[in-house]
Amino acid sequence: MAIETENSNDLSAFNFEKEIERWTEFTNAIMGPELSANHTPRKPIWKKNKATLWHYAPVEKKYEIPIFMIYSLFNTPSILDFAPGSSVIEGLVNNGYDVYLLDWGIARHEDKDINIEDYISDYIQKGVKRTLRHSKADEVSLIGYCLGGTFAAMYAAIAEEPIRNLIVATVPIDFSVSALPDKWEEALKGDGFNVDRLIELYGVIPPSYVESMFRSVTSPIYNSPYVTLLARANDKRFVEKWKRMNKWNSGHVPLTGGAFRQLTIDLFKENKLVKGEFTIHGQKVDLGKIKENLLVVSSKNDTLIPEGQSLPLMDLVSSKDKTYLRVEAGHVSLAMTGKLNGILNDWLGEHSS
Repeated sequence: MAIETENSNDLSAFNFEKEIERWTEFTNAIMGPELSANHTPRKPIWKKNKATLWHYAPVEKKYEIPIFMIYSLFNTPSILDFAPGSSVIEGLVNNGYDVYLLDWGIARHEDKDINIEDYISDYIQKGVKRTLRHSKADEVSLIGYCLGGTFAAMYAAIAEEPIRNLIVATVPIDFSVSALPDKWEEALKGDGFNVDRLIELYGVIPPSYVESMFRSVTSPIYNSPYVTLLARANDKRFVEKWKRMNKWNSGHVPLTGGAFRQLTIDLFKENKLVKGEFTIHGQKVDLGKIKENLLVVSSKNDTLIPEGQSLPLMDLVSSKDKTYLRVEAGHVSLAMTGKLNGILNDWLGEHSS
């Protein structure tokens, strides 16, 4: 007996024109011209090697204390100026702050020996001095995102320059807590990974290697972003955001061998920062010397920096005014959605008078 399935051959619900349009938009999103980045007006005020210190002048200056921003070494800082209406930097500028961003630039082979100590003493510290001189301010507020927050905390612990506020978001401090797969962590913390051999081979760790490390933790299925794009290719707002995010996400930059060695051995393997054993050119980094007003922001859905890496900073510092916020966001969406803007506006407004 034959069994008929209702509408088994009915294609009337399938809109060929709409599907063709969707696939066309999908192709254009991948193959079309890139969207502009770093849209907030800025000027370079200082350069050192590959790094640039950018100044973003406020629309209408309301606060005398400038903001000095530090981002991670692994990617470009364009996520902090992601898109009009959701840019962290744009939000600060519109709220009346002088903003200074230290852009590390692109490391080359000749930079292979630059390590974390150099980045803090020769780049961050000198950059802050330039910021104070350029802004004619008496103090500065530090904002560090991801590894930039680690560097900001390190610098604040040894700084002679006047710092009013320290803000760190999605920051790794306690490296005994890890988001890596167990086998990876076991290999990196054991003897199964020869970091010196890798540095000897490359000098400067290639972006493809850096991307592979992050993808193994955050995006093991490579084509999933493209599946999402195809499903929403008719949504122009989503496509624009996807293109910006895809450009940033694939924009990993080379990592100097010196910095990679200290990250792997001194921080990840031996956890020297939390133990008080990390030094910057012979000067001990004691987080207990941090007395500035402190704000720590952690993302609830962060698959890269677990909350357990950030939270210990609250107990390690000597700050009397300290705030910890755990928000509903991911590692990157905290910045790209504009959620961080509201947090900074509320907290900084109370601590920048």
